[in-house]
Amino acid sequence: MDEQAAPQREVIHRHSLAVRLTHWINVLCLALLLMSGLAIFNAHPALYWGHTGHIGMPFLLAIGSKTDNGRAVGITRVADMNFDTTGVLGVSYDDNGRALRRAFPSWLTLPSNAALALARDWHFLLAWLFVLNGAVYLVFGLISGHVRRDLLPNTDQLRARHVLAEIWSHVRLRYPRGEADRRYNVLQKFSYLLVVFVLLPVMLLSGLTMSPAVTAAVPVLFDLFGGRQSARTIHFITANLLVLFVLVHVLQVLVSGAFNRMRAMLTGRYVIRPERTS
Repeated sequence: MDEQAAPQREVIHRHSLAVRLTHWINVLCLALLLMSGLAIFNAHPALYWGHTGHIGMPFLLAIGSKTDNGRAVGITRVADMNFDTTGVLGVSYDDNGRALRRAFPSWLTLPSNAALALARDWHFLLAWLFVLNGAVYLVFGLISGHVRRDLLPNTDQLRARHVLAEIWSHVRLRYPRGEADRRYNVLQKFSYLLVVFVLLPVMLLSGLTMSPAVTAAVPVLFDLFGGRQSARTIHFITANLLVLFVLVHVLQVLVSGAFNRMRAMLTGRYVIRPERTS
């Protein structure tokens, strides 16, 4: 009586060296860009819409503090709504328990003190490194076929039934095995395309719109974003969307096989698990 051989795991080459290098450079740049950006935001922790914004003007969001019965209280204001965010936003505490009146706490900013000029230097330096790294990734992706082969959804992946099935599988934390695991699923492709071709260009262009030197040379950016303060607000919102993407991305890595996926992004080697038998 013949016994059916047990399905074997297969090791494939998942990520090229260029993808892996640009990925980890992006991780470093995004983390430091976020920290230096928050330090810049702390210098004037409010967001407006239009060309101008200053104390006394209507704002969309503001983070500050007040004194209540001798106690520092952090207040985050969104339009006409106020939220007590003491200990997180507006007011945080140092190692000695002293209240620090800052929009974002010092441990989350680069530099940790209120050095606006240094924060801008860090932000601009990292921004250009990030742009250069992104350009390398994009050029490599187009020339090597990575974008077409790995990021663009196939016709069968675009069917509504397939998309809904992928969403339901993610809700149940059931991830593909076998042949289906050789390629990105459709939700991954949608999210990567959104980040690479929408969020990151908006981040770059809105950042450039805040530069007087750039807008003097390319004033059409004001029309594109509706003003310098609007660009600052869009820049802030886009940064938060990128943070959300990173958090979801990390969560997906953790629940779908952290060791296998981290190894793939470090060495390129990825293990395809056999199909489920039941």
